[in-house]
Amino acid sequence: MDLVFSSTTELAAAIRDRKTSAVEALDAHLAQVDRHNEAVNAVVTLDREGARQRAEKADEAQARGEALGPLHGVPFTLKDMHQTSGMKTTVGFPPFADYVAREDSPVVLRLKAAGGVLVGKTNVATMLGDWQSNNRLFGRTNNPWDLSRTAGGSSGGAAAALCAGMTSFEVGTDMQDSIRLPAAFCGVYGLKPSEHRVSLAGAFPDPNGAPRSVRLMSCIGPLARDVDDLALILAIIAGPDGSDTDLAPVPVEGMPELDLKTLRIVFAPAFPGFPVASEIRAAVENLARELQSAGAAVEEARLPTLDLHDDLTQGGALIGMMLEAAQPEPPEEPTPVSRWFEALGRRDQSILAWERFFEGCDALLCPVAMTTAFPHCEPGIPIKVDDREQSYWMLPAYGAVFNYSGHPALSLPYAQDRDGLPIGLQLVGRRWSESRLLGIAGAIAPLSSGFRRPPGY
Repeated sequence: MDLVFSSTTELAAAIRDRKTSAVEALDAHLAQVDRHNEAVNAVVTLDREGARQRAEKADEAQARGEALGPLHGVPFTLKDMHQTSGMKTTVGFPPFADYVAREDSPVVLRLKAAGGVLVGKTNVATMLGDWQSNNRLFGRTNNPWDLSRTAGGSSGGAAAALCAGMTSFEVGTDMQDSIRLPAAFCGVYGLKPSEHRVSLAGAFPDPNGAPRSVRLMSCIGPLARDVDDLALILAIIAGPDGSDTDLAPVPVEGMPELDLKTLRIVFAPAFPGFPVASEIRAAVENLARELQSAGAAVEEARLPTLDLHDDLTQGGALIGMMLEAAQPEPPEEPTPVSRWFEALGRRDQSILAWERFFEGCDALLCPVAMTTAFPHCEPGIPIKVDDREQSYWMLPAYGAVFNYSGHPALSLPYAQDRDGLPIGLQLVGRRWSESRLLGIAGAIAPLSSGFRRPPGY
């Protein structure tokens, strides 16, 4: 089997059935890192010795007949923002260059407890603040499909490492399309769960033990090359953990097998006033036709009567208030708490409008971003979409709408554009319906390209 491009589920089964070993799987992934990481620059911290020790222990446990969990012996990397004991967590920020947390975050603990072998960390935008993964500590991550183009951000290193076969799966964060956009740019799957589904405790370096300020819109979720892998990782990391008190005790159900003929899918080739490349618009329309031919009930969406541009503005204001609260010293004129509650009330209107919308369908099909992977550039420079310049800050708009509303959304690889770059499309569902949304993605997968191994890897 091809160890570096097998799905996580397949690799875990091969180790469990002794068709390969944890050490062999690790060596194959390390060889892939050695072969391609210099050009791609996705993996920025590598713990070869520690990973080998963990892989050897996994094989020793296997020899004793002990199962360590559903990820027994599977090597993986993590976005460089999860706090990890014994391994640096920098978020690409020079003041955190040597920061090592005292303990693992709950998400890291769960992945290790499931038997996963943590190998290293992947590159990010500085402080997770951009849609390109570039920072002064490690430089920029390149897209394996075209090194002159971005892999996206802020989970760009995660998506690129997965695309290039350097890791079996990844776990990123998504406050404004930061999982789904890189997944789309690199041609992998990425899931943003419902808000408050996965613990945010330890999801950012915290040397001084400050109170957690980011409590809304930011979500932790998996990236993978297969829908089943998304479901596997979500089941491991989701749910109350004794640390993040915002988490809802909603059970994570198994991913159902669904028949397209039982589903009602609505589609939106674009949102009002949001730019989108013609090839992405056409991809949404093409998949909608294919779904209809396959027996699904399909119709063009009547989107909620919301000012989506204002939703983005309001979401940005909420993020600004949370970041203001995280400053070591308050500003001279801090935002009144009344504005916080006004902002939450405005957000409630959008959440409820989308909840009513999803009462009439199983999922919404729409773009993930306004373009495919674009050439590296300075943040803020206009991006060409169909030869017209569009605002850089609209890059995450299609995804950020659902950070604001808190609904689960995933990016699935569908096709390629005229330059041979992946086109990812977005599926969105009701809150707390991740498992069903994954089932819908699984039913759609045969109609899409799925993950494709980039040339040369």
